[in-house]
Amino acid sequence: MAESLRRLVNIGTFTVLQEKLERWLDNYYINTCDQNVARCCEIIELNAKVQGQLFKLLQVTAESGGMYGGASIIKSRLLPFLGQNFFTSGGSVTADTSLSVLAESAAKNREIDDLQDMYETSLNELEADLKDKEAENQDLRDELLDAKTELDRSTRTSTSDKIFLENENRDLRRKLALAEDEVRTLRSKAGMMTDYETQIRHLRDDIALLTARRDSLYRSTSSFAKDDSILSSTIREEKKPGLADAQDEIHKLRSKAGLVDDYERQVRNLRDELSLASTKKSYLDNDVYSSLGAYRYTPRVGSPLSIDDPVQRVRQQNYISRWNDMFSQDRLDAMDTLRRYSDDYENNQRIIFLAIQEAFSVAKLAFRQFKMKVRANLAATHIGPETLEEAVQDYINRNTDLCDLTGMVADVIRALNRSPKVFLPPDATFSIVQPFIRESCKLAWNMSALAHPLDIAVATDAELFDNNKYRRSYDSEYTAPLVNHHIWPALMQGAKVLMKGEACTRRGASLGASRRSRSPTRSVSPSPRPRSRSRSASPSRRIRSRSVSPSRSRSPFSSGAW
Repeated sequence: MAESLRRLVNIGTFTVLQEKLERWLDNYYINTCDQNVARCCEIIELNAKVQGQLFKLLQVTAESGGMYGGASIIKSRLLPFLGQNFFTSGGSVTADTSLSVLAESAAKNREIDDLQDMYETSLNELEADLKDKEAENQDLRDELLDAKTELDRSTRTSTSDKIFLENENRDLRRKLALAEDEVRTLRSKAGMMTDYETQIRHLRDDIALLTARRDSLYRSTSSFAKDDSILSSTIREEKKPGLADAQDEIHKLRSKAGLVDDYERQVRNLRDELSLASTKKSYLDNDVYSSLGAYRYTPRVGSPLSIDDPVQRVRQQNYISRWNDMFSQDRLDAMDTLRRYSDDYENNQRIIFLAIQEAFSVAKLAFRQFKMKVRANLAATHIGPETLEEAVQDYINRNTDLCDLTGMVADVIRALNRSPKVFLPPDATFSIVQPFIRESCKLAWNMSALAHPLDIAVATDAELFDNNKYRRSYDSEYTAPLVNHHIWPALMQGAKVLMKGEACTRRGASLGASRRSRSPTRSVSPSPRPRSRSRSASPSRRIRSRSVSPSRSRSPFSSGAW
């Protein structure tokens, strides 16, 4: 069955029948009547052959279903076509009607085919457009990747250049600091040289005086010997001790003359070292000024004077963290050092507070001079579009370690020596807390170098206690309204309090000299223990009770965003 159907399909009889019908239609009006009849008979014969094949297939298909296989379908669909006078019996479906139905069906099939062709055509066009867009997107991705690679390369190049310049400036600053130390040392040696020259002059005068005295004694003894023997013996007895003393002094002066030669040799060496150091310092000064003249401001998105500048935010947060470390570690180490020399706990606290207060005063004064110097040098070469203040601040941000730290420490120690509020035993000096003073000066300089600088609050003894700036120490009298002495200053930015300080309040506080402390132990915040007025035990107790870090006030930097 399947093989007969496949053979009928392969022959393509219906295709040939359709082609003959179309050819007959094209030549209908050209052919004669006999030709048209012959064409119609030919088509009928071909159609009969096809129908014969179809009836054979129908028989084989029905026999495969058994005796009654396909009977119902044959009765309902085939028998009405085989009945007599089926098309002429006046039924509801005529031959014309069936032909119109077939024509409509064929038209619909053609429309469906046309729509399918249009759909496939539009689909192909959309696929082509999609491929074009994907190709354009890929080109854009490649261009973006190339631009990103070039940007990374330029960023790495600029970063390496910046690191190289920073290292070079750091080396120059280090060389300048070393040269200044050498100059300072040689100046002290120059003072010693002046003392040596003064001693040399005094010794030469003594030698000349004793030489003249010796010559006068020799002359006097020779004249007396010629006049009288008795008188000469008497004179010899009287003058011999004077000559012996003069000769002894001459021998001593000769030995001192050797020291004079040594002094002169040292003076010559010191002069050579001083000239060499002066040459080095002039060379380093020229390097620093040349680097300052070659400085060029790098344009950036934001202004370095803005409060939201990344340099301002990051460094401010780091300095606040260092401020906490100073309170909780460096301050306690300095207190331990002072306790070895003085048992007056209150005086030691005053020394620490005055040291950091003087450190900020000295650092601010030195930074103002440094900023004026930078502005004066940049004003000669500055050209827009940024302002001169932005260029100055940008240079300061890149060179924050250009400070005379040794000179600032010396100024703070001199201020402590002049202060009548603090004291130390005669066998001790304020240099014993020099590490704490050095760190305080360094931190104060860095805080002053910010575009929006940080500063400490103004504080005086016997002032009214401000709860917004300070907290009371645990040994304070909590009902006292006046501050007896300050322990740690409050950190400010303008009028805003960033970190609270610590103060001790007592009744009867005055502006007089510091009194003996009532408590030799360290001050801690009242928050970790209940408020009480109990005093600690003996000062010999060496347990380090670390004080808590100063509490932060409400500020945009207390949230830990950086």
